[in-house]
Amino acid sequence: MIGTIRIAIVDDHPLFREGVTRSLSEIGGFEIVGEGATAQDAERIASTMQPDILLLDISMPGGGLSAVASILAAHPAQRIVMLTVSEANADVTTALNAGVQGYILKGVGSRALADILRNVAGGESYLSPMLSARLLSDLQSPQSTNGAADRLRQLTERQTEILRLVAEGLSNKEVALRLELQEKTVKHHMTGVLSKLNVRNRTEAALMMRETRDHQRSH
Repeated sequence: MIGTIRIAIVDDHPLFREGVTRSLSEIGGFEIVGEGATAQDAERIASTMQPDILLLDISMPGGGLSAVASILAAHPAQRIVMLTVSEANADVTTALNAGVQGYILKGVGSRALADILRNVAGGESYLSPMLSARLLSDLQSPQSTNGAADRLRQLTERQTEILRLVAEGLSNKEVALRLELQEKTVKHHMTGVLSKLNVRNRTEAALMMRETRDHQRSH
């Protein structure tokens, strides 16, 4: 079981920060250990408070995405989740490639947000389904599909089986239960999957499998 999750929120809208803080406090299981409004605040909080999860907006003085790069360079283990209104593919891909664990749109409900943060604290990653579908659509070109198919063929049978379940939306814990494996075994296999596919996180790996499968079915 995960204990109390330590959260820091950096957003240049005080009312929004207050709303998130109040919502998570009412749900329980979360402790707000820091708040800020700029990229510099985010870097300072990551260094001094070392929260379990750092919630960042993209649009803030200094730039949220710029803060991600400098924070992870200094603190590679810091979990960062973007909570933003930006649906731009460039922002999504930049954030994922920089190493964030989650990308959430601000329209999310408080309980859904709490569930996502618990999963991220447990080692999962998250991308809003609408954004995931859009990225999948943009990835669908013959050239990218052929390259992805070649990399997917490098996976072992067990790795393919696990990635197929991940692509269906299952967490590591749910995959472990489905396949009667230890969760740490699933995590070990997923590390191998990410390496062979040359992607940064499970979201990108799942997207690659889904778009390749859909392309093959349509041809």
